[in-house]
Amino acid sequence: MSMPRQRMGLLLLTAFVPLLALSAVSPATVGNPEDYAADEAERTVGENIVFDDYRGKGCVDDSGFVYKLGERFYPGHSNCPCVCTEDGPVCDQPECPKLHPKCTKVEHNGCCPECKEVKNFCEYRGKTYKILEEFKPSPCEWCRCEPNNEVHCVVSDCAVPECVNPVYEPEQCCPICKNGPNCFAGTTIIPAGIEVKVDDCTICRCHNGDWWKPAQCLRRECLNGQSLS
Repeated sequence: MSMPRQRMGLLLLTAFVPLLALSAVSPATVGNPEDYAADEAERTVGENIVFDDYRGKGCVDDSGFVYKLGERFYPGHSNCPCVCTEDGPVCDQPECPKLHPKCTKVEHNGCCPECKEVKNFCEYRGKTYKILEEFKPSPCEWCRCEPNNEVHCVVSDCAVPECVNPVYEPEQCCPICKNGPNCFAGTTIIPAGIEVKVDDCTICRCHNGDWWKPAQCLRRECLNGQSLS
């Protein structure tokens, strides 16, 4: 049984229209299929990023943490606390006390630096001494380590020795006259307090208390080494 000619023509026209519409799309419009994927991915990323505005609602620190209004927090590396306000963080700026000049250990855990250890010793001529420790760096010095970490010393005031040949003994500050008081009689040293015959015709004696003065001498006439008197 044959199909009517009018109905067949309608079927052919229906099949031809989609093909015509497909061929009408220009190659430039179709493009590369990879471009579709890239555009879609970019569109997806752009839709997922949301930049919140916390102005008047909260505060954000350097690490991205969000704080509510009225909440205290420590921004960044600061040790001083801040309060989140509608106008932004309001941070404490206290007037920190001065550190002790002898402080040897400082901690920065709080808003202000804090001295944890103060120097409790003295240094003198390369050595260390405890507070209030007394010491003698030399036979003539007496020293003490004061609470302010300074060393105060007193130097002995030696009396003038009563001899012309004083000596210094080890571990003694002042010179001593090992042979007692004396004085010079010419180039000869004679003991004080007695008359001394320095030669056959001369007798000398030291001045009382005036050892630095030359001895007082009395010379007699002599003959062949014998005294005439």
